Amino acid sequence: MSLNASAPYGGGYPDAQGGHDPYAGQGAYAGQGTYADGQGGYAGPGQGTYADPAQDAYAAPGQYADPGQYTDQGAYTAPGQQQAQTAEPVAPAPVDPEPTADEPGEDEPEDTKGSRLATAVTFLLPTVLAFAMIWRGIGDRQLWRDEHATWWAATLSFHDLSLLIRSIDVVFTPYYVLMHAWIAVAGDSPTAMRIPGAVAMAASAGLLALLGRRMFTTQAGILAGLALAVVPFTTRYGQEIRPYAFAVAAVLLSTLLLARALDKPSFKVWVAYTLSVPLIGWSHLASLAVLGAHLVMILIARRAGDKIVGWAYAAACTLGMCFVIPMAVSGSGQSGQIAWNNPVLKDLIEFPKNLFGAWAVAVPVMALGTLGLFFAGRRALPLAVWIVLPPVATYATAAQLHLFLPRYLLFTAPAWVLLAAVAVVRIAGPVAGAKAGTGAVARRGFGWVLVAAAVAGIAFQSLPGIRETRQNALGEPDYRGAAQLIEAGQKKGDGIVFSGVQSERRAMDYELRNDAGRPRDWLMYRTPQELGSFGAIECPQAAKCLAKADRLWLVSTTLDGQPFSGMPKTTSTAIQKSFKVVKTKKLKYLQLVLLERTRAATDDSSEEKDDAAKRKVHT
Repeated sequence: MSLNASAPYGGGYPDAQGGHDPYAGQGAYAGQGTYADGQGGYAGPGQGTYADPAQDAYAAPGQYADPGQYTDQGAYTAPGQQQAQTAEPVAPAPVDPEPTADEPGEDEPEDTKGSRLATAVTFLLPTVLAFAMIWRGIGDRQLWRDEHATWWAATLSFHDLSLLIRSIDVVFTPYYVLMHAWIAVAGDSPTAMRIPGAVAMAASAGLLALLGRRMFTTQAGILAGLALAVVPFTTRYGQEIRPYAFAVAAVLLSTLLLARALDKPSFKVWVAYTLSVPLIGWSHLASLAVLGAHLVMILIARRAGDKIVGWAYAAACTLGMCFVIPMAVSGSGQSGQIAWNNPVLKDLIEFPKNLFGAWAVAVPVMALGTLGLFFAGRRALPLAVWIVLPPVATYATAAQLHLFLPRYLLFTAPAWVLLAAVAVVRIAGPVAGAKAGTGAVARRGFGWVLVAAAVAGIAFQSLPGIRETRQNALGEPDYRGAAQLIEAGQKKGDGIVFSGVQSERRAMDYELRNDAGRPRDWLMYRTPQELGSFGAIECPQAAKCLAKADRLWLVSTTLDGQPFSGMPKTTSTAIQKSFKVVKTKKLKYLQLVLLERTRAATDDSSEEKDDAAKRKVHT
């Protein structure tokens, strides 16, 4: 049978009302093929099939040949009519293939895919730069009072730590346990204790680069990671013995896993995302606000037609939060620890400066970030929720939750940096959509020039802020200097007393931790371990407790400059009655006073009392 023969029949199938085929048995093919089960294949005794004219071969029995390889559609006639002319074989028209799972589509930029080497480079470049910035001078800056609290809690036995978290800081339990294990291995020097936070913050820069690469382009991701590496807050919180660097890393890791799960769903990725949710809560409860941005990402995916992703997200969050809710409930009764944090309008206005470390960095990054929202495509809304929802929600609930603090909201800063990177890279070409990251070599080269220039500009703006972060925290007393003076001048049997409201006892415990002959704390009546607290209770009868002391070192951080004004009245009276000032050394935000017992202290003469009370402090 010739393939060019006219077909006298082009249709006429039986219908559901019992109709029949008026041309039954008159098919054009000798095999008397009939349409089998409506499945698009002819079948019959001769197994007649359509052939592929382009290949001069028959298709597989019972199947149509590729529709894209048929001849001119005009060659077929309506039912019951003769074909006007035979159809000549023509070459098949090229058909654009559908994007596969491994190829970028409309919503999956090309630059988010690549070799493992490209992924490793994208992660390592910002990570190495960030770690280099953090490592410089990592042990120079003195610990401040919150870091002293971390040291104190992390060096307690697990029994004493359990007593502590029952009354205070239960939300930091995972961090304290981690630091307890780390200090047992690496020691408690400032450098050693800051290494975990430095690694977490450095990794955050690499994670942001990977997130930017997946959501936008490689150039946008690398620029965002490098920019995060050089901003001041990365150095500051990378050098701080607190969990805020871990909160940033956990948020970025979780968001990256969610983006990966939406692009290439798999059971393993969803399990990894589920495990990342408690990491966010364990690092800091305020960081859980990023789940609002995650929810927006899920809603966008559902609107695009993914019906399963909502159930997967609900299961992941439900299981993940099961590990966080008990800790959050326990911590709700300990909010008195941060009850002092009652922000006012000024705190809201200065939030950008305190978040980024300097106005010179905050203004350009946030301005570019706002512009980047217009170029971010469907990624704009989740990123906008990421940067807006947490500060607005915590400020609105500050009177109840007391969570509006820049360091608590540090996890929002990477989203600003990523949007700023999007705005910069957009100048060189598209950053969203099917054509993102593609184009001429010259345009791509121009994009990398912009990346280098932007990183250099942000680094230059950040230099003053970085230098400031490497100095002692603003308003923190020079406890290290006081400890050095005590160690140089102490004698056997010396005692130490404290005056002020800056947690002086805990700070000096740290600075004198390796001094075997350190002065004795004569006034400590009940230890912090006994109380399950960070503070101690002092002796109610100071004169009796100090009876065996011949010399006292008074560490005072009072704001009025009067070294005894920060003590209970009965304690200051007892000390001034029995001791005289021998030497005073004024340090930054601290006075160190050496006192010796007077010879006639037991006489309790009014003349000696008045003389001690009116003695001027030597400055």
